[in-house]
Amino acid sequence: MLRTEDLLAACGPVFEEFSYHFYRAISKRWAALTTETATTAEAASPEDWLARTEVTKAFYAGLRDRFEPGRPLWVTGTADAAARGNPWASSFLDTFRYVEQLGRLAKRGVKVVIHNTLASSDYGLLDGQPLTPRPNYWAALLWRTLVGTTVLDAGRPSTPRLHLYAHSRRDDPGGVALVIVNTDPAASRQLIIPTASERFTLSARELLDTAVELNGAQLQLNANGELPTRAGVPTPPGRGLGLPGEHHVLGGPAPS
Repeated sequence: MLRTEDLLAACGPVFEEFSYHFYRAISKRWAALTTETATTAEAASPEDWLARTEVTKAFYAGLRDRFEPGRPLWVTGTADAAARGNPWASSFLDTFRYVEQLGRLAKRGVKVVIHNTLASSDYGLLDGQPLTPRPNYWAALLWRTLVGTTVLDAGRPSTPRLHLYAHSRRDDPGGVALVIVNTDPAASRQLIIPTASERFTLSARELLDTAVELNGAQLQLNANGELPTRAGVPTPPGRGLGLPGEHHVLGGPAPS
């Protein structure tokens, strides 16, 4: 096996970006052909599962600093598991991993995250036939629509099972996008937002559902295959933002 360190030492500082791939586990189909152990759906949301992306980033950031100092850090391939993903990669369950990964890596200076893949395998953002958006596609679309590239202080630290990420709001100078993820399987959470805001809550009736809702309405393409309107729910200042356990992930009020 060739180690990354050996490759970098051999070629010298010649790259414009430093990239790596990250898969938290191997898929069930690959484990069946080897002696390695696959993960389970029940293990796909605890804190240590979600935090692993930071451990891997720290390893490669250390190599970047040694061999390519100052180069932007990119993740050019990622999904829930290697070897085409696990069956639940196409469900809402994996959206927690996806949104958490975007938030955690952005806070730590990663400039680009490329998901594997658009329309192939269990981890594809689209179902191969008939190219129906999966939950992670809707999460990516909301992120790209609302979340800007400037990372901000969320105003309070994340706690176990409740994670907060703040960014500039895309295409809204001075606006803020707050991404809230409740991974608690049972407990609801309540946050007080001090300013008027719009709420965009991505949810599912069951964690393994492949259909998701935005503010209670199912997201789906219209008869012409076009994206639906994605409007936020106006929320007055001081109103408690309820995040029921287990089902909500991109609970972003987007304060202006």
